[in-house]
Formats: sequence, structure tokens, C-alpha cells
Amino acid sequence: MDKTFQLEIVTPERQFYSGPVESLVLPALDGEYGVLPGHEPVVTAVEPGEVRYKTDGVWHSVVVTQGLAELMSDYAIVLVSTAERPEEIDAARAQRAKERAEERLRQHASQQEYYRSKAALARANARLHGSMRNRN
Repeated sequence: MDKTFQLEIVTPERQFYSGPVESLVLPALDGEYGVLPGHEPVVTAVEPGEVRYKTDGVWHSVVVTQGLAELMSDYAIVLVSTAERPEEIDAARAQRAKERAEERLRQHASQQEYYRSKAALARANARLHGSMRNRN
């Protein structure tokens, strides 16, 4: 069995990453989802959070927003709305976005606005968490 599989991380704007990886960890609805070569085929939702993948024994982090992942035995395709390296994140901007989303949630607007605010809050929290990991 091969020790790697092909990973592609794609956003609407660009192909963020394409190459062989040894393992992959995705944020999913019910927690983190680990993937190794030879994985059973599955499609899963990706939640805002941190994707980690290992190449040449080194872990790499990517902060992503919602999307989908198709996982097969020899490849994985992760389609997300946005993907950023932790060092690319402006923590102050993410903090302001978090505060705006929390304020909108407190205002009890329409149900549609509530779900938009929840999504904005999840994105902001994922970006803040990713930027903090980069500082440590």
C-alpha cells in the first residue's frame, strides 16, 4: 500500500494546495475527521476550522470555512469557501468580525440573519484560532 495520497484543497478563487500527503485531518460536523492512504470512499461536510496535512513528516495548517470533502483511497479533494495559512490572518480584523457577528446575534433579527450571523461567527472564531496557533 502506498504511504501517501493526493490532496487538493480548492476555493472558488484558487487551487490552494495540490500534492502528495501522508495524512489529513479535517474539521467535520461531529469533530475532527482523520484520513490516511487507503481510506474508504466518503463525502463529508467540512466545518469552519483548521485543516492539517502531513507532508515529509511535517504538519501544515490551513484555516478553512465551510465546504465539502470527497475522500477516496488514493486522493482527497477539499472544496471550501476560503482557505488561509495561519500567518496570513489579520487577528485584529478577525476579532472585529467576531464582535460584529456576536452583536448581530444579540439583536435577534430574522431567522435568515441569525444563520448568517452564526456562520460569520464560526468563520471569525476559526480565523482567530488559526492566527493564535501561528503565534505559539
